Amino acid sequence: MTTSQTSPPKYLQEDSLSEECKKLLYTLSKEKGWIGSFIYKYQGFWTSPKLIQGVIACQQQFQAQDTNIIFVTTPKSGTTWLKSLLFTLVNRLKHSIVEQNHPLLVKNPHVLVPFLEHTLYVDSRVPDFSSFTSPRLLATHVPFASLPKSVQNSETKLVYLCRNPRDTFISMRHFSNNLRLDHKDTNSIEEMFDFFCKGLSIYGPFWDHVLDYWKQSIENPNRVLFLMYEEMKEKPKVQLNRLTEFLECQFSIEEENCEVVDEILKMCSFENLSNLEVNTNEKLSTREGNKMFFRKGEIGDWKNYFTVEMSEKLNHITEQKFDGSRLKFLYT
Repeated sequence: MTTSQTSPPKYLQEDSLSEECKKLLYTLSKEKGWIGSFIYKYQGFWTSPKLIQGVIACQQQFQAQDTNIIFVTTPKSGTTWLKSLLFTLVNRLKHSIVEQNHPLLVKNPHVLVPFLEHTLYVDSRVPDFSSFTSPRLLATHVPFASLPKSVQNSETKLVYLCRNPRDTFISMRHFSNNLRLDHKDTNSIEEMFDFFCKGLSIYGPFWDHVLDYWKQSIENPNRVLFLMYEEMKEKPKVQLNRLTEFLECQFSIEEENCEVVDEILKMCSFENLSNLEVNTNEKLSTREGNKMFFRKGEIGDWKNYFTVEMSEKLNHITEQKFDGSRLKFLYT
């Protein structure tokens, strides 16, 4: 059984905002939030006050290195799973997958690949990167146009993962409701669906976020890799090979013979990660319980919630938004 939070995550708390951020909020459009009181429109996307402060601090302070790997998603797109795969792939020479205390077995993927604006810069503090090994593995939900200039102007590699909007919405709704302190105070699925369709979700509009990174991956294929959750689930080995080629850490013949790919997929599987002690009983520094990041990990869960009208409405919006882009989602 999933239980609610005892206190909201740091990035949703509205205390300790800087005076600069408070003044900025007065100038921004605001709408009812999924979890907190309101979300605000900053640089074309919607998010919470504390996250705006984190984004600004990150934009002003973060100095990218050419060897950085930054993982980007819209929320609830398979982020936890791919963080675990990324960490394991990139660090497999340092941490053998047969290592008894492999970091992934004792730490949550969100600790191993921390979010810039959610975690490292959330209180406008200057993070200490001295303990990070190269290549630095980092994550963000920020749209491409709002990435720090140092990222855009460097050789930093961006790995982008998206998921079909129906499953993204359902997962986002469950996660939002579970973050609420009082489960009685949840929005109806109809109200939240209406918000989502209007683009009013954290880091939304969803379609703008996806389309911007899709275009970047076509224009700069050596710098931006575009992955789809459904393809990752359907043909994980094919997609892992794409990932290792992009990151220039391909599997050796010896690794292939030793079935290292299968072992990595097994260790990073939903079944394995969701049953680990660290992911059933511990919390992140931002205060969410680790188990909140392991709900189902399935494709097609939307079928248990969507009406025909909801499917048709979302299809219509998606077709309009992606017209001419050749970008198509898989739903089953």
